[in-house]
Amino acid sequence: MSDVSDVSDLSDVSGVGETVGTEAGTARITWHRAPGARLVLAVSHGAGGGVEARDLQALARVLPGHGVTVALVEQPWRVAGKKVAPAPRTLDTGWRGLWPALTGPGLPVVAGGRSAGARVACRTAADLGAHAVLALSFPLHPPGRPERSRADELLGAGVPTLVVQGGNDPFGRPEEFPKGPHRLVEVPYGDHGFVVPKRAPITQDQALEIITDGVAQWTASLG
Repeated sequence: MSDVSDVSDLSDVSGVGETVGTEAGTARITWHRAPGARLVLAVSHGAGGGVEARDLQALARVLPGHGVTVALVEQPWRVAGKKVAPAPRTLDTGWRGLWPALTGPGLPVVAGGRSAGARVACRTAADLGAHAVLALSFPLHPPGRPERSRADELLGAGVPTLVVQGGNDPFGRPEEFPKGPHRLVEVPYGDHGFVVPKRAPITQDQALEIITDGVAQWTASLG
């Protein structure tokens, strides 16, 4: 599945890089450390973009100020410069191979990602012992194909889960999501990349604040 709306923000947030070997190839973690951190939030990108995505960059800027170290994870296919993501099983293999490095600081790890990365986090959370899951722009179904639901992945995460979803996401609008143990934060007017139209009554910066505020409040509630 191509995450065609995984739009980048050119203002990259600097961090400390680490390469990690996995069975799927070499992956990369960029650490944005919080002084006295109580959690690690590990988030990966979608199938059509990288960690430059505006929501991931916003989390890396803001969450360390709330006691959460953010680890931006680049899957091996992305590090290798490929343009097309491999099969879900290979994505899961890469994520599992990264997990020892993510738990290295000795803190609870919230597994997360946007779009395809959110699916990976949900599929592997229980087996890896994730503290919780953050699902950004969860692709509930392919655009225009609601009958091909992926709700079972979300509902099967087995840990506390927060979904952050654009109000106009063609991969699944907030009202389409099934009831379940997860929380859901809506970004009004946002598409799959949380882009809001210029005519919308909220600005792009306000949309990002909805994301960072929602995630900060939720991580604070995790203990």
